[in-house]
Amino acid sequence: MKLRKLVMGIIFIVSLPLLSGCTAINPYTGEKQVSDTAIGTGVGAIGGALAGQLIGGNTAGTLIGAGIGALAGGVIGNVMDRQNEELRAQLQGTGVQIARSGKDIRLIMPGDITFENDRADIRGSFYNTLNSVAIVLKKYNNTTIKVAGFASSTGNAMHNQELSEARARSVADYLISHKIDPNRVMVVGYGARYPIASNATKEGQAQNRRVEITIHQLAKK
Repeated sequence: MKLRKLVMGIIFIVSLPLLSGCTAINPYTGEKQVSDTAIGTGVGAIGGALAGQLIGGNTAGTLIGAGIGALAGGVIGNVMDRQNEELRAQLQGTGVQIARSGKDIRLIMPGDITFENDRADIRGSFYNTLNSVAIVLKKYNNTTIKVAGFASSTGNAMHNQELSEARARSVADYLISHKIDPNRVMVVGYGARYPIASNATKEGQAQNRRVEITIHQLAKK
């Protein structure tokens, strides 16, 4: 109990100056939301404080651990906040959805704007959108990039699996051709697994035929 109170007090003291102003405006709703900087700072402070207490076994160790953890978490969160804002600015009006999964950024690209029906070559009209994505990915290069393809449940399951893989590979290859380090990129096809809408309607099937890019921030070395 004593340690818990100490850690919570330290987190408040260390995080307060870092959290001031750490709200972000959602460009779609216009509402304020807690930024990843704030979340990262708090999580980092908790982890650092506990590690400091375990290693040092005293208040000084806890304070040092909390401070280091808060700063590290805040830096990573701030980078992801800025990257998220730039992606939203670049992709507004393109039909690409941007979602947050914890600290990660997920770009959801519906099949009807990326590919012709039953094809894996990228639509010419979608090149500019991917160019915008590549610009941000090159700027924030301390990330991994997972490109995942998905299909609806209509048609042959094996064909859908192969098509999802081919579409993901097309997007990944395009980004790599725009000087994205291939070592950062992982490609996977999920076929009809993990639908985001009902396959009972054509509208739902169109949503499920998609490519998603998940951007994961690496810790600074």
